[in-house]
Amino acid sequence: MRRLLITGASGFLGWNICQAAKGEWEVFGTSFFHPVQIEGVTIVKVGLTDPGELEGVFQTVRPDAVIHTAAKSDPNYCQKHRTESQKVNVDASIHIAGLCAEYSIPCVFTSTDLVFDGLHAPYREEDEVCPVSFYGEQKVLAEEGMMRWYPEVVICRMALMFGNPGPCAASFIQPMIRAMKEGRELPLFVDEFRTPLSVKSAVHGLFLALGKMRGILHLGGMERISRYDFGKLLLDVFHFQEAKLIPSKQKDIMMAAPRPPDVSLDNTKALLLGFKPFPLLNELKELCSSI
Repeated sequence: MRRLLITGASGFLGWNICQAAKGEWEVFGTSFFHPVQIEGVTIVKVGLTDPGELEGVFQTVRPDAVIHTAAKSDPNYCQKHRTESQKVNVDASIHIAGLCAEYSIPCVFTSTDLVFDGLHAPYREEDEVCPVSFYGEQKVLAEEGMMRWYPEVVICRMALMFGNPGPCAASFIQPMIRAMKEGRELPLFVDEFRTPLSVKSAVHGLFLALGKMRGILHLGGMERISRYDFGKLLLDVFHFQEAKLIPSKQKDIMMAAPRPPDVSLDNTKALLLGFKPFPLLNELKELCSSI
């Protein structure tokens, strides 16, 4: 059986990839700060910022393919801890691309829609990047560095993802669901737009890309929606009676990292590969039935 190495197995996306992959692959997942156990997956503790440890993992596992999801993914954290986050988000990513080149194996890297400034959506793969946060800038540097070291790499720019949480990490909707259930006020932006994507669809898109293409691919949902309207949709599906959604604007809430207003992704290229994200309402209903 072919061996798949997934970095960031304790993260929300990495954990979900492990669950989907273990029937078709012999799966190895990396973790460091958050120990995790996944049935049918071999977990390897490794500090990705240590070149020797990373090289040792490749020598031991001898992967046939790599999906690199590990990252410091909180834009506010990256804005405040630039040096530390750059070691993970940029330096380790480029090193992984170099190792995949050395082993001549497919490599998929999960980037972000936040590489754009939000002024010219919807964004296609060919559009110029112009991040407004340090996190977005790091992802751009990682994309460019990885493609220089290994032109065969696939850069999958991921939209905002939601779905069932893993044991160590959740998606952005879990805090929303808790707040709605408890009847707490929940401020949501009316002026920030994304193309949200279920993690189930995201994983499907990543495996379509693995070994089948090179370069940049956008994986986003079919619907452009504001945070506030997404919250209303979530409320309709879950029927929380005491929920208190508060329409707000980006300028109303102070955050360390600037936020682009609209980073909706054009996923036409992925659709031509066979990518099939379902309507948001369907995805949320399926999620509701599984909780």
